[in-house]
Amino acid sequence: MSELRKKSNNNLENELFKSVYDKTPDYIKNLDLMNFSDEGEFTFTLKKEHLKPYDEKNNPEGLNLEEWFANYEKEAKVSTAGIRGPQNILYPQDTRFPINLVGIVLATLAKALVANEKYPDKEIVKIAGREVRYNSDLFLDAIARVQAANGIKTLVPAGRKTIPIWLASFLAFKLDLLGGEYITSSHGISVKNATKDLNSQGSQYLPEESMEFVNKIREIFEETEKKGSYEIKIAAKNNPLIDEKVMASIDDGVDLYVEYLKSGVAQSFNLDLIKSLEAEIAIENVGGSAYRTLSRVLKKLGVEDKFVWFNTEEDPFFHSIGKYDHTPKGEKAFYDYSVDATVVAKRTNGEKFFPVIETLKYNEKLKDFPLGTVVLITDPDHDRLTITQTESCLRIPKLEEAGIDYVKIDDKTILTVFTANQAFLMLMDFWAKQLKAQKLWDKHPRFMIKTTASALSWDEWAKNNGVKVVNVPVGFKEIANIMKKVELKLKNNPDKEVIVDDVFSNPINLGVNPRLLFGGEESGGMIMGTEDLIKSQHGRCAVAMREKSATEAIIVASALVSKLYKKRQFLSEYLVEIFNESNIIGRFDTRVDIAYYNESEPDINKLKESKIEGEKKRTKNDLFYLSMAIAVRENVMTLEEVREVLNDSFKSLIFDNLKSIKFVGDGTYLEFDDKYIEIRPSGTDAKTKAYGGGLDKGIIEMYANALGNYSGDRTELHKKYITDKFYNEAKDKAMKYYLEFVDKDANNEKFEIPKYNF
Repeated sequence: MSELRKKSNNNLENELFKSVYDKTPDYIKNLDLMNFSDEGEFTFTLKKEHLKPYDEKNNPEGLNLEEWFANYEKEAKVSTAGIRGPQNILYPQDTRFPINLVGIVLATLAKALVANEKYPDKEIVKIAGREVRYNSDLFLDAIARVQAANGIKTLVPAGRKTIPIWLASFLAFKLDLLGGEYITSSHGISVKNATKDLNSQGSQYLPEESMEFVNKIREIFEETEKKGSYEIKIAAKNNPLIDEKVMASIDDGVDLYVEYLKSGVAQSFNLDLIKSLEAEIAIENVGGSAYRTLSRVLKKLGVEDKFVWFNTEEDPFFHSIGKYDHTPKGEKAFYDYSVDATVVAKRTNGEKFFPVIETLKYNEKLKDFPLGTVVLITDPDHDRLTITQTESCLRIPKLEEAGIDYVKIDDKTILTVFTANQAFLMLMDFWAKQLKAQKLWDKHPRFMIKTTASALSWDEWAKNNGVKVVNVPVGFKEIANIMKKVELKLKNNPDKEVIVDDVFSNPINLGVNPRLLFGGEESGGMIMGTEDLIKSQHGRCAVAMREKSATEAIIVASALVSKLYKKRQFLSEYLVEIFNESNIIGRFDTRVDIAYYNESEPDINKLKESKIEGEKKRTKNDLFYLSMAIAVRENVMTLEEVREVLNDSFKSLIFDNLKSIKFVGDGTYLEFDDKYIEIRPSGTDAKTKAYGGGLDKGIIEMYANALGNYSGDRTELHKKYITDKFYNEAKDKAMKYYLEFVDKDANNEKFEIPKYNF
């Protein structure tokens, strides 16, 4: 039996290691399936026995891969951001967990086989990147070596070091690669990981793209079952198809990205503002991995001296950020709130607090910084941004009136914490004003792409500023999908008005030769377009990049901070100014995250059981609303009957002013006269998310909490209007409508592999 060799200087991390070690059975600890420390070629033989469950006597080689695959396939159909899940951080070959070395190898092989079938006799080149999570370096090595064994060239950073997701995405598009693999679980808890599959556009796979390689895994299993085994070749670590030289020659693509930024948000009028800034902006570098790339970008832009850094050292435990030694209920156990700075929780006494920000220890870090200091918080894969600023406690009444959250730092100082809905409203408004000041605004019609769960204030601001809005389901790949539809129309009919449908089935006329002002979502990810279409090295054109980028957000935010600093104006004051200028009514927003189990549970059997039970609760909650939305769409129910069901189910709430109930691709959207509430089941976990926006913060919080936490039990009235058969078919009907939205006007142009000059 192996000993616990992994040790940390961090007591809480050691507690996690010990817990994982104690809960891992000996047969897992002693597994020796693939030894990637062997730098030469080797073969992994997938055996029939591996497909079945482990049994000490009857099947000691069992890995239960059939069950792993069933769950993997289920998630591939609905995933919004890569196929993600927990892993055994100490024993990555543990196939009881969704993310494991065997699964990574199988998925990579399947994608390689699909690529070779689609592009026979072609030079296939992909990129592979990672952030700092546990086992990410191992998974990157595995991906590159499996691809090399199948004749696919893989570009990796020199030393196979970290890069952000947006850089991998950018290079997949810019260099005209077939796509890429990126290892991350974004701002999720430390023990989670995932592979984000990037297509030739640099966009995350849509479900139909994922299903191609999922079906290939099934074929591999069928052959293994039939023949008894299946050989998987692993190339040597120094195989020439694993290429570090290309990335080294372009400084990991930083030079190309800086060139791109200078055509967009980092034009001279923004850079000059940042260079004139009379204060320092702090960058909270959660996990440490953003520093390696972002510091180079800021240096090449000539603004590096305007920033100070927190946490520049890479750490898979994320510097203990978001980590506690007790659960929300006060039980003694390791608990991880993730590294999403905007997460709000309740203490056992009912008091609301920001658990992630609490662990950032700003009472110590910011004690010598002046009032008005802006802290920009970015996550490990550097795609999301949270904007915060220190203010005086005397400002609290004004902040509460505006619906802006804050955290007390000391007796005199608070830290305002802007939701992405609030922060991005400021950024889009400032960017629009910058374009207008430079006489660029009227050269093109402007549009934005946003998720339905994002702020009503964005739609209102857009309407008041002549910007068209395309609403889409949650997930940045949905935003990218609209971009591609727009680009196809621009390519085929450059002189015609561009019209695309939003997820509400409304045709949106974007005008002739439009430009993307903003694409983003309430979870903290955004992108901004350029004035001229972005061109790849071999001539493909795009209105914007396919992945959210905290770097773009940081550039715009820093220019805005500089402008406000000159006027001695706080960001919170600027936000209220925008509300007033654009006559925004829906100033308030909320998000309630309902987790049905402890994701940090190290006992995989307990984790699986609680997740299964949690998924049942999540699905019941979802189906209660979804079935009514689909019923209204198919004229099985009237809106008046929906109001009747909801008034009966929630006696303390009023639904008389409900205007519509709609399925929006991945959730149910309830539109009222004075607010909206969206109930969305997580596509990747046993969670429900309830979003709200409207006139009164207290009311939207009350509705979001009540609807999000509802058990989903069908009432007699619900059963009166919706049959069991219709209820049980609602999910399949919803998927059909979602795919119709995705496929309408889809840009299905086949990617042509160019002749590479590297």
